[in-house]
Amino acid sequence: MEELFTFNSMAALATLAILEIVLGIDNVVFLAILTGKLPAEHQPKARTLGLLLAAVGRIALLFAISWVITLDKTVLFDLPFHMPGSHPVVAEVEPKDDVTPIKADDPSEVDSPAVVETLEEGGTPITAKDLVLILGGLFLLGKATWEIGHQLEPHHASGGTKVYSSLTAVLVQIIAIDMVFSLDSVLTAVGMVRPEDYQHHWVALAIMITAVVLAIAVMIAFSGPIANFVNRHPSVKMLALAFLILIGVVLVAEGLHTHVPRGYIYFSMAFALMVETLNLRARRHVTEEKETLESI
Repeated sequence: MEELFTFNSMAALATLAILEIVLGIDNVVFLAILTGKLPAEHQPKARTLGLLLAAVGRIALLFAISWVITLDKTVLFDLPFHMPGSHPVVAEVEPKDDVTPIKADDPSEVDSPAVVETLEEGGTPITAKDLVLILGGLFLLGKATWEIGHQLEPHHASGGTKVYSSLTAVLVQIIAIDMVFSLDSVLTAVGMVRPEDYQHHWVALAIMITAVVLAIAVMIAFSGPIANFVNRHPSVKMLALAFLILIGVVLVAEGLHTHVPRGYIYFSMAFALMVETLNLRARRHVTEEKETLESI
């Protein structure tokens, strides 16, 4: 028990909880878009259920962490091409006689002739984790593109009767994308906490589960205001859909072993949101001035 309340454990918990909240932005935006298709009285219930399902899924994956780790090491098949800028997959490969083996823990050797030759011969290996990321990314791309097209349809701007989706259909889509976000979240948690560094395995598990629960609680608290803000402003909703397309592309790229630093993604999202906030304030100011002139 003492190992759980050490400074290192508490620092790992705080850092992981903050990281889980940041990574959960994608999930909250997706929930805001999906639940906006429901009647207003069902939206809070759908958001809460979606995030609770995400918490249950992530905790279940943490209990099955030994199996989850194998998803990133089990190669299902090879694609017959090599993505430029992709990183090699660490797998058990029989070394050739004329190639010097490299150390898996030495990042300076990732571009060595041994790795390059392996990638050139095998193309792009796809693991179970890669397949989940690719399918999830394609789902996000398809869903966001369809929603953008729906927003641009003439009946949407003419104030016609709104057609609502069913709660079951929305929950199915939430569960589908939660699988992708949960897998990414759990692997991030394992990489940060490093369970092998703890004397007792349950300590690392307790830290990761607590961080997930804290992150989900924060997302539940803020999902309502975020969803209301997104659905109340059509331009912000379009921006959110563009974010989902961006996240979908990133997931597909990572599934093909092309790493895109998340810092660039979140900075671009924050910058675009800041610009759109200024646009909203400017439009509100113009509207207020027009109303003032008309009342005179």
